[in-house]
Amino acid sequence: MNDTQLLRYSRHILLDDIGIDGQQCLLDAHALVIGAGGLGSPAALYLAASGIGRITLVDDDEVDLTNLQRQVMHTTARIGQPKAESGREALLAINPGIEVVALRERVSGERLRELVRGATVVLDCSDNFATRHAVNRACVLEAKPLVSGAVIGFDGQLSVFDTTRADAPCYACLFPEDSHYQDAACSSMGVFAPLAGVVGAMQAAEALKLVAGIGQPLAGRLLLLDGRAMDWTAIGVARNPSCPVCEDRIAPHN
Repeated sequence: MNDTQLLRYSRHILLDDIGIDGQQCLLDAHALVIGAGGLGSPAALYLAASGIGRITLVDDDEVDLTNLQRQVMHTTARIGQPKAESGREALLAINPGIEVVALRERVSGERLRELVRGATVVLDCSDNFATRHAVNRACVLEAKPLVSGAVIGFDGQLSVFDTTRADAPCYACLFPEDSHYQDAACSSMGVFAPLAGVVGAMQAAEALKLVAGIGQPLAGRLLLLDGRAMDWTAIGVARNPSCPVCEDRIAPHN
C-alpha cells in the first residue's frame, strides 16, 4: 500500500477490525456486481470508495431518464449510454486507483460461471427471479459468497448466501426455482428511491465484511425492510438439505 492509499483509506485503517491488513484484503479483492441499476449503483459506489481493487459491472441495459430517480451512479448527461459504461465512469471518478471492468451483457450459463469463478464476492443487484436463480446456481457451483438484495415499492430485503458454510442456505433454499414467483417491475409497481440506496449500501457493507473477515455475515438470516415504518424484521432461514441446487455443495471450510 503506497502513501496515497494509506491516506485515502485512513478511516478504514483506523478501525481495529480492518486495519492495514483488512484494507489490503479489500484492495486485493474482486467484486462481481450483477446489475448497475437501483441496487447496483449504491453498492458499486461504496465498493469503489472503500477500495475494492477490481469491480466488474454487468448490465445489458442503457441509461434512461426514468432510471435517474434512484440509480445514482448515472447522470442526465449519460442518458443513452450503456449502464455498465456509465457506471465505470462514475466509479473511476470516485476512485481512479481501482480497476473497473464494464460488461454490457446478459450473462448466463458457462459465461456466468466464468465470471463468478474469478470473483472474490458476488453481489446480485438484478431485478428478476430468473437472473437471481442463475447467479445463485453459479455461486453454489463455484463456492463463492453471494450478497442478494431486492427492492420494490416501499419494501426491501437483504441476505447473504455462502454455501461454503455447512449450515448456510442458498437462495433456492429460500425461493425454490420451481415456485413460479412473479417478478414485480419498477415500471409498473414503482420504487421509493432512498430504499434502493439503503439496501444497496447494505449489500456493499456485507460484501466488505465477507472480504475482510469482519463480524457476522447475514448468512442464514433474511432482513426485511418496511420503508413506510422504517422497520427491520430479521427472519432465520434454514438450509434445505434436499435443495436441488446446493445439496451437493463442496465440503465446507473450517
